[in-house]
Amino acid sequence: MSSRPQDLVGATLSEHGGVRYLHLDSAWVQGAMRLSKPNQLELEYIQRMMAWMLWRPQDEVAEGHAVQLGLGAGAITRFCHQVLRMRTTVVEINPTVIAANRLWFRLPPDDKRLAVVEDDAAAWVAEAAHAGSAQVLNVDLYDHEAAAPVLDDEAFYAGCRDVLDAHGGVMTVNLFGRDASFTHSTERIAAVFGRDQVWTLRPTREGNTVIVAARGVVVPGRDELSARAAHIEARYGLPARKWLRMVRPLPAPAG
Repeated sequence: MSSRPQDLVGATLSEHGGVRYLHLDSAWVQGAMRLSKPNQLELEYIQRMMAWMLWRPQDEVAEGHAVQLGLGAGAITRFCHQVLRMRTTVVEINPTVIAANRLWFRLPPDDKRLAVVEDDAAAWVAEAAHAGSAQVLNVDLYDHEAAAPVLDDEAFYAGCRDVLDAHGGVMTVNLFGRDASFTHSTERIAAVFGRDQVWTLRPTREGNTVIVAARGVVVPGRDELSARAAHIEARYGLPARKWLRMVRPLPAPAG
């Protein structure tokens, strides 16, 4: 989650069926963690946020620096840090979300591979010091109303692009909301990254659509992609072959 300081609300939680949910003073779910398997990616859209793994060579899939904009319930952060064992940075503006993750969602303390930064995501990606620093960028920025991304203009997506390694850096973005909002968001991403470097996955039942955007990626042939998907499933337990069936290039703009 990320928002502007004047809009911040406190983090709350609920539990049902062995799953703990993060909320922001509303019924909207901001993240989830299965108590018996805290490193498992519980929500389907969060699993799909890891589709960037298909765009990376098999022997490099867990190498480099992974950045998350918006902490949520810490699922992606825990997975990148503790399962993939990547150097991991997360940027979250709401201190109550960070505190909730430390108390209730088993977010480990900062160490040589983990940095939790309390900051505005737009300001963070605009800092020159972060240019080219990430191989992976996960963007999930919603407030308590969950109507559309909090940060969603071309300047923000240009900052995201600049944070990525120019030679194969990959970003995933969670888009949730009205069809018009989705179209506007994808067109802004395409304007920044180039249409041939943007792909979409099918929406989840809840209406989350994950967008993948990359810098300088050459998509391999079907056999290589299938081998990558099989490796991801075998080693990390994620449904990568299913992702492969639902990935599509960004369609041409209407009209």
